[in-house]
Amino acid sequence: MEKSTDERLARLEKLKEIRGQKVNPYPSTAKRSHFVSEVLASFDKFSAGKKMISLAGRLKSVRLHGGSAFANLEDESGTIQLFFREDHFGAKPYKFFKELIDIGDFVRVKGTLFTTKTGEKTLEVEALKLLTKTLAPLPEKWHGLSDVEIRYRQRYLDLIANPGVREIFKKRSLIVKTIRDFLEKDGFTEVETPILQPIPGGATARPFVTHHNALNSDFYLRIAPELYLKRLVVGGFEGVYEIARCFRNEGIDWSHNPEFTQVELYRAYADYNDLMKMVEKFFVYLFKKINGGEMKTVYEKDTIDFTPPYERITFRDILIKFGGCDIEQYPDRESMAKKARELGLEILPSDDRGKIMDEIFKKVVRPKMINPVFVINHPIELSPLAKKVPGDPRYVERFQLLVAGTELINAFSELNDPLDQRERFVAQQEMREAGDAEAMRIDEDFIAALEHGMPPTAGLGMGIDRLTALLTNSHNIKEVILFPTLKPENK
Repeated sequence: MEKSTDERLARLEKLKEIRGQKVNPYPSTAKRSHFVSEVLASFDKFSAGKKMISLAGRLKSVRLHGGSAFANLEDESGTIQLFFREDHFGAKPYKFFKELIDIGDFVRVKGTLFTTKTGEKTLEVEALKLLTKTLAPLPEKWHGLSDVEIRYRQRYLDLIANPGVREIFKKRSLIVKTIRDFLEKDGFTEVETPILQPIPGGATARPFVTHHNALNSDFYLRIAPELYLKRLVVGGFEGVYEIARCFRNEGIDWSHNPEFTQVELYRAYADYNDLMKMVEKFFVYLFKKINGGEMKTVYEKDTIDFTPPYERITFRDILIKFGGCDIEQYPDRESMAKKARELGLEILPSDDRGKIMDEIFKKVVRPKMINPVFVINHPIELSPLAKKVPGDPRYVERFQLLVAGTELINAFSELNDPLDQRERFVAQQEMREAGDAEAMRIDEDFIAALEHGMPPTAGLGMGIDRLTALLTNSHNIKEVILFPTLKPENK
């Protein structure tokens, strides 16, 4: 810390000297002729014609050699070597550069291109303009930043020090763009729904609550956009989607962040079978855009093959196969809880039969799934917004796409019977009153919307953070969220 303070004081002295020379250390604009990547791509053409090039970026290194100096300049597109020669650059500007410019400063340089004896593509600088004088040094003298706490808490330092991190977020941007392109080509309309909601719904989760002073009412940060998107289907939209920031007041781990992003979509006149086919088409489209059509990707120690079709297995059968638990042999809470304890799970007094089944699925079965698999037909207790399986009302038309031990997609044939929906909301409300803080509330306006009629509809939600983590081989979603939720430093 002391070294950093000393360096900051030295830079403050340089800033004072720069201003004393009537040089603005923070000018408003800086025009450049090219990006670094353009120069490197057309280097032979530019160097042959001795074309004057102007570049702008951050100095990542400076190496002084008496009357000459080398430096590396970085912009978002790449890095190029600079060369300063005092007898060519000029004694006064060279002195300014040598004594007052630091690693980390932003500059604009003008000059011509040449190749050094070692084959390094280089710009010989003829003019330099200071664009931003930095007061803090780059992390660890630009050799990299490995402290995870600093990387997440001060993401700007992580992006400066670790160029690979920027590539992760560029890939995330491409993934989101590809999702939009795919859905718009498939006839969907992008919409926006409220983040502040009077009744949180669309998922079983504990919400964040806030208070609106002017209305003197509590509101909740949305846990999902589902109920509002379905209202739009009632209103006549036959294909809608939202790239939605959602909030759930839950724990933080490698696959959960209280603030996360998902794409949620609804298609009228479709069921969950239609969405499974759409998901398989989507991954072919996605891998063509981001992976050149190669359908395999490496995640941790596994090579995952996204080539469709994907296996389909019922919730009951996958628990039998990988958990040794046939849920139909445990028809009540007590017997299900006993089985869960035999499997090594901790069961809370407030956990009902559905919650216990879900815990067995999450903790015992899901980690064993590597390649994509559709788990279908879940118990009705787990899915208060999904249609019942015809002929077996104990189960609903739902699927989850599991990949690499995590849930990537959750989808239903949506319940559109208002009377059935009310009964399920009432059951959820009873669970809340019994102590389940994640159970849903009764949403009378949504029931009223269903009473006006919603056509047969299928809906799907996919976590963008988890998808990006999977496709960038990142083992914690904090790696793919620019500013993840962290405990305040003073805690």
